[in-house]
Amino acid sequence: MVLQLPPLSLYVHIPWCVQKCPYCDFNSHAQPNVIPEAEYIACLLDDLEQDLAFVQGRELHSIFIGGGTPSLFSAAGIQRLLQGIEQRIPFADDIEITLEANPGTFETERFAGFVDAGVNRLSIGVQSLQTEQLQRLGRIHDPEQARVAARHASILPLKSFNLDLMHGLPDQTLATAMADLDGIIALNPPHISWYQLTIEPNTLFASQPPQLPHDDLLWEIYEQGHQRLAAAGYEQYEVSAYGWPGHRGRHNTNYWRFGDYLGIGCGAHGKITLPAEGRIMRSEKIKHPRGYLDLTRPYLYKHWQVSDSDLCFEFFMNRLRLLEPVPKSDFTAFTGLPIQAAENALSDAIQRGFIVSHKQSWETTALGRLYLNQVLSDLLDD
Repeated sequence: MVLQLPPLSLYVHIPWCVQKCPYCDFNSHAQPNVIPEAEYIACLLDDLEQDLAFVQGRELHSIFIGGGTPSLFSAAGIQRLLQGIEQRIPFADDIEITLEANPGTFETERFAGFVDAGVNRLSIGVQSLQTEQLQRLGRIHDPEQARVAARHASILPLKSFNLDLMHGLPDQTLATAMADLDGIIALNPPHISWYQLTIEPNTLFASQPPQLPHDDLLWEIYEQGHQRLAAAGYEQYEVSAYGWPGHRGRHNTNYWRFGDYLGIGCGAHGKITLPAEGRIMRSEKIKHPRGYLDLTRPYLYKHWQVSDSDLCFEFFMNRLRLLEPVPKSDFTAFTGLPIQAAENALSDAIQRGFIVSHKQSWETTALGRLYLNQVLSDLLDD
């Protein structure tokens, strides 16, 4: 198997939140009385040190500090973290460094300090601009704090910033969904992540399901919302990602293009290509902060080689999210599998008009984007 080294990114997981949201299935924990910031950063850098063999001479293309709520950390702590990372892995000249933040007053006051620390992109979890919906979602900010956070981000010397907004919320109507979206567009963020609320296992919403809009209404919300975003100058480049020209999120795009990434922190996942061994490896770190901070235990929880049968599914699970042709050369370069393996896996989707096979690329049709979950389910069953 001949493999090409793709670009390298780094994901950093900070697990603490003020409180757990009822829809959230991420590895997050209500913060203790005092967050062990210094100890955790030391562990993050030690964790990274143990993964340096996987860098294989590459620069870091992007860093994403997610959670949890990373903006609960101090600006000085984030600076110490980023300096420690750069001492171990060189940064690309145009590296994108994103930090997730909540719109609460406490975090917003720290935004300038995060920029001084080296962060050049903020991703702000607004989720809704309606007080009742924010309360139902377990969010601790109000609509005005969200607007203040966005306005504050807009005057900072950032490369870009993103606002997260959900739709398909409990008892949401078309009118209230569009009011939310119009309110976000009015804030002029360079990037909007506009995604549908889904009920995930092991969440409070899974055990106490709210009443969500029916499928016909969800489709109407999506259609009208997509038209408004396009009219406002936002280009959709992924299922739920919209940006002004030049403002695509580089970190997530690297995931979707089947790039490599190291993952450090509680429960962080990684994906690494090993060309010399003809293997692609995935890893997962210890999930609970208590275990991760226990210096007598390894940070690594488990790692495994991606099988040939899974490689095809994983490649297309990521690439088909992007609204761009998939070069056939990328499939062979980044999986090491022959083109015929992909053609066989996609044959049913091609026959049903979900995907078109061109000479040099595959492309999802409008119908295929509508039934993307079905396309991926069929690939998984092969």
